Amino acid sequence: MKFFKTILLSIAVLICCPALFAFSEEPKEEPKKVEEAKVTGSGTLGVYNRYIFRGYEIGKSGLVVQPSLTGLYKGFSASFWGNMDTNQRSTKTADFSSESMDHKKGWNETDLTLSYTYPIGKLSLTGGYIYYNTKYANETEEVFATIALDVISKPSLSIYQDITSYKGTYINLSFAHSIPIYKETTLDLGASFGYFMGESDYWSTYDDASAAYTGSKYQGLHDGMVKAGFTIPVTKSFVIQPSVQYWFPLSGDAKREYDTGGDIKESYNPNGPVKSNFVYGVGFTYSF
Repeated sequence: MKFFKTILLSIAVLICCPALFAFSEEPKEEPKKVEEAKVTGSGTLGVYNRYIFRGYEIGKSGLVVQPSLTGLYKGFSASFWGNMDTNQRSTKTADFSSESMDHKKGWNETDLTLSYTYPIGKLSLTGGYIYYNTKYANETEEVFATIALDVISKPSLSIYQDITSYKGTYINLSFAHSIPIYKETTLDLGASFGYFMGESDYWSTYDDASAAYTGSKYQGLHDGMVKAGFTIPVTKSFVIQPSVQYWFPLSGDAKREYDTGGDIKESYNPNGPVKSNFVYGVGFTYSF
C-alpha cells in the first residue's frame, strides 16, 4: 500500500510540475511608465491699432506692438507681457507728457503674472498674482482668482483685487467659442462683461458742483467687449490669429464726462471714461 501511495504521489507531482513551471515562467507585467511632466509654453507677438485695458483707452494713435511669453509646468504658469506704442498720445487714462514730449514711440508697460491652475473634471480653479509696471501711471499689483467651465460657451468668472496703488475690485465674466470652418482653421467668438468697485480715495468720483473729485467712490457696471477672429494654423506649432474687438460702456456712469473747457474732458470715473472703440489687428503665436 505504501508503495502505491508513493507512485500516486509521484504521478501527481509530475502532472502538477509543468503547470507550476509554466506559472513561474510567466513574464511579469512591467509597471506602467508615468509620463514625465514637461515645461511647455508659447510666445506671441501682437500688432493692433490701439491698446484698451478693461475699457480704458490707453493708446489711441498709431500702432501698438504687444509681445508676450508664457511658460507652463504642472499647473503652474509664469508669463511676461509688454506694450510698445509707436505714436504715444495722452488720454485721460494715460499721460505720456512727462516721458515723451514729442509723442515718440516708447515701451510703456510690462506685466508679470504668476498663477496656478487646479483642474476638477470640466472645472478649473486658478489663483494668481500680477505685477504692472506702467510708465503712464503708478506701478501696481493685483491678486486674482478664476473659475472656468469647459463646456460649449467656455464661461469664466474672474475676480481681480488691486493691493497697492489703485485699491479696488474688478469682476469679469467672459465667454468663448470656436467653430471649425476649414480643416484646422477656426472662427473664434468671445464676449466679456466687467463690474468695478473702487475702495481707495483715488476712486472718488467727479462732483460737478465742486468741480473736483470729491464724490462717492466709483462702482458699477463698467465695460463690455465682443470679439471675432480666426485661428489659422501654419504648422503644428505656429498659428496666425487676426481679430477684431468692439468695446463699449455698460452704464451711464462708466461713460459720463463733463465739459470743463479744457482739451480733455473730466470724467465721472477718475480713471477715465469707457468709450465705444474698435480694436483690430493680428497675433502670431509659436508654441513649444
